[in-house]
Amino acid sequence: MPSRAVRPARTSLATMALTAGVVVVLAGALGILYLSFRGTPGHGAPGHATAGSTAGWGSAGGGPSASAVPATANASTPPHATAPPQGAAHSSPLGPAVQSYLSRRSGTVRVAVYDLATGREWSLGGGAAQDEASVVKVDVLETLLAQRPAGLTASDRALAQAMIEDSDNDAATTLWNLVGGSSGIGAYDTQAGLTQTSPSTCVQCPSFPWPGWGLTTTTPEDQVTLLRRLVQPGGPLSATARQYALSLMESVTPDQRWGVSGGVPAGVTVALKNGWLPLDTASSNWQINSVGWVSGAGRDYVLAMLSTGNPSEQYGIDTLNALGAMVWQSLG
Repeated sequence: MPSRAVRPARTSLATMALTAGVVVVLAGALGILYLSFRGTPGHGAPGHATAGSTAGWGSAGGGPSASAVPATANASTPPHATAPPQGAAHSSPLGPAVQSYLSRRSGTVRVAVYDLATGREWSLGGGAAQDEASVVKVDVLETLLAQRPAGLTASDRALAQAMIEDSDNDAATTLWNLVGGSSGIGAYDTQAGLTQTSPSTCVQCPSFPWPGWGLTTTTPEDQVTLLRRLVQPGGPLSATARQYALSLMESVTPDQRWGVSGGVPAGVTVALKNGWLPLDTASSNWQINSVGWVSGAGRDYVLAMLSTGNPSEQYGIDTLNALGAMVWQSLG
């Protein structure tokens, strides 16, 4: 489919007392102003794993996530609840500029961004959940890793590499079946905290020429949750498993590096998976998706973009490339 001393002068006791009184008054006033403008400090997200290639691992990761999921804010309204740490605040990366751009594009685009440095999440767009196309392969990989806490076999690793780096459909179908199909994927999704993803119940679907697992439906918010299971500790996967998955996503073939990587300069870590799928026989309605993690040059975030109703494959890719670049710039 298809992140200097000066010695003080001698002063009388009366002068000293008067000076002290003035200092106390001034300190009180400044304290009031400080509290008025500073607000309440927030809590950032826990640290994330650094990607690295690993062939196998020994033990499974820990229990439930240690970090609370922050409130989601629509791009048209400022995020609420806890404020970010001082000096790290960002305006919404999905604000007026993004909305104006998307208003001039065909199709329906849904986006979610999670800033790992501040723990803030923004989303834009509504409507029904959309088909995943090949981004479902990240879900397949996570499910496989969760089911193999002692490590993958050589065959597992070969299939996983082909599925993620090359987006090989046959490898994906083999692994989809290996993890238990929709029931296996669904069980992992529940464990991972996904609430708006429905795995496809068919691999060979009537009147559909492509593998049916691409018709799994999801939302960008759920995809952000899935990505956070890879870049933050405390979820269903061990640190080594998370590093392994990210290493594959950092190594996708060059012609599949678009969308989340749009506008991101060389030297910045990008781990992504994209999906592209014609939803009609005339190839006039394309599902184009991009999900991934970006870390470097003062940024650390996960981004999920889903788009449907694109008149061509390249049209959708162009839209997500531009959108990815706008998010990158706004979070700088």
